[in-house]
Amino acid sequence: MRDAIAFHAFPLAGIDAMSASTTRAFPRHTHDEYGIGLIDAGGHASWSGRGQVEAGPGTFISVNPGEVHDGHAIGGRPRSWRILYFQPAALAAVRADIMEVAQRSFTFAAPVFADRSLHQLFEAAFRHASSQAEVDAIMPCETAVLRLVARLAAHSTARPKRDEGATACIRRARNKIDADPAAPVTLIELAKESGLSRYQLIRAFVRELGLTPHAYILQRRIALAQQLIRHGCDLAEVATAAGFYDQSHLTRWFVRQFGVTPSRYAVVAR
Repeated sequence: MRDAIAFHAFPLAGIDAMSASTTRAFPRHTHDEYGIGLIDAGGHASWSGRGQVEAGPGTFISVNPGEVHDGHAIGGRPRSWRILYFQPAALAAVRADIMEVAQRSFTFAAPVFADRSLHQLFEAAFRHASSQAEVDAIMPCETAVLRLVARLAAHSTARPKRDEGATACIRRARNKIDADPAAPVTLIELAKESGLSRYQLIRAFVRELGLTPHAYILQRRIALAQQLIRHGCDLAEVATAAGFYDQSHLTRWFVRQFGVTPSRYAVVAR
């Protein structure tokens, strides 16, 4: 089967829409955004910090910012899904419009769940995803997104689980990476920052984040590249600014994570 993976234009800033029909397996990775998706056909399985995921047609999958997860087709057969990614600031803005009291933190409680009442709301929102966003679609799109996010509150837990068990030493190493993802850094430097040996650092990273330090750095660089692409930067400049060797290096890792090239992503993200 040929991969059919695409990002679509969306009328509202801070929200990305993606559809996929593929047998492709995605390695462990993270997103800076919240994701809420609906499985349309086939079976999807993945490892998640919130538990093992097995999702079939009609079930929802979710992801929280910074959450490590992977994904593969059950039985090697194609699966299809559609997903909306919300930048944290965009989701917070929508929730602020909905909530009548002070907001609590938002975290998806389960990586997979069923909710019949959410189906129609998701369909109404995703209907506005297209190859080209239309100005006159903004108001109905806002209405659909507000209704969708209001319902998502039923699937949130007030307290995020990730990072509560993160030790101070790993947090220091992460902060060094997050401060400048594109900057070259060695394992020795990160180990010194955390106060651990190199081997202890690797083990602690995998135990707490599900990623090695090198894999975490790549995730932060991909996230930075996404931001730069959304701001209209030239792809060659994006590659350099995000810490990749060149544009082909960026493309290789971008495709590995999203299934589309940076240039295809740029068409609808800008």
